[in-house]
Amino acid sequence: MSAFSRRGACPALSAPMQTGDGLLVRVNPLAGGSTAGGPISGGLPPKSLIGLCESALRHGNGIMEVTARGSLQIRGLTADSARLLAAEVDALGITVRTGLPVETGPLAGLDPQEIADPRPLTEQIRNAVEEAGLTQRLGPKVSVVVDGGGRLGVDAVTADVRLAAVRSGAGTRWRIAIAGDARSAAPLAVVAEDAACDITIGILQAIAELGIEARARDLVAERFEISPHPVPSPIGLLPLAEDRYALGIGLPFGSMPAEKLIALTRHALALDATEIRLAPGRALLCLGLSPSACASLRDTAASVGFVTDATDPRLRIAVCPGAPACASGRIATRDIAETIAAESGDLLDASLALHISGCAKGCAHPGPAALTLVGGDNGAGLVVNGTAKALPAGYRPGYDAARGIGRVAAAIRNARHPGETAVARLARLGTAGVTEAYQQE
Repeated sequence: MSAFSRRGACPALSAPMQTGDGLLVRVNPLAGGSTAGGPISGGLPPKSLIGLCESALRHGNGIMEVTARGSLQIRGLTADSARLLAAEVDALGITVRTGLPVETGPLAGLDPQEIADPRPLTEQIRNAVEEAGLTQRLGPKVSVVVDGGGRLGVDAVTADVRLAAVRSGAGTRWRIAIAGDARSAAPLAVVAEDAACDITIGILQAIAELGIEARARDLVAERFEISPHPVPSPIGLLPLAEDRYALGIGLPFGSMPAEKLIALTRHALALDATEIRLAPGRALLCLGLSPSACASLRDTAASVGFVTDATDPRLRIAVCPGAPACASGRIATRDIAETIAAESGDLLDASLALHISGCAKGCAHPGPAALTLVGGDNGAGLVVNGTAKALPAGYRPGYDAARGIGRVAAAIRNARHPGETAVARLARLGTAGVTEAYQQE
């Protein structure tokens, strides 16, 4: 096992990262797919997922996480137990992604609405990266997205190089852009598949020439901030080919005890689920089910606390483990989030996301959010339109933070114009008004 990876690197099985609750590893499985189709990102047979959860119970703290990008995380490991976990992952026959992340949508090759199957191009790029010797020359956060389109594309996933399938009179072509998500990335060209691979390698070589810390944004002279846009939810019933379906199930705040995930997966296996894929948006996709099986699995998932409704307010809250799970956490983030979702869920419409961070590191959501609660020496600080690292505009005791957000929600309800979004109302209140509401007794 190598030395603990630095914060900001990718905590693979071979390079766990030190966190406030022990070591963390990230597992990105590759499953299925032929040589022609390429490996499928993010999929596991149900029995393999059960085995992985059981291994997490033995060697970690038993908390399973799915990240916003659709990676599986296991927390609470030690140096010795991380080695044992890695050996058991290998014994389970789980092939994990190594090297440069080249990511596809969670239904790659299965979605009947796809413009093109992205897997062949994905495999070409992976092979070309290795042949060019780029793996060791690029930083751990550099990534490529190959989006075939369909119901669950990857528009919201940021990447250094983005390739998106487009229809043309000459057949499928690929739109190439760099440094951003589907709206903010800088467009370069629309080309055929072979040229798309060559151009991607050229961009990655240019990034590598700038050094190990470089990203594609360093190649772009001018950046424009573009507001995020709604993306399709992975939660719910998704039709596949041949009258089969995928059921999307969310993990509340991206986290679930391994025992509950094991129980859900066993039920999915009994219903003849063929595969479980990880999806961006902190979700699982259970594949190969009939409509009646989907209904049964959805009911089971809801009964044990999973997210089964795309409008569930818990999907709008980014939360780290917080206290007491993480030694760095200064507030009980999960308890606060559950209370806010239950009592002030109407605040969290499609325009507004809330970040609750146990400390100023902001692990769960490094970027800015409309509202951020951050734990510190003075309790739960409120940051408006900023990150967890920013100086809070106001404080209240950590145990009372949910009530403060309730006061903000009330201020929005009391003076909201017809059809006005929560973010628009917050803008009219201004930072001072929002802070005053948060601190109100």
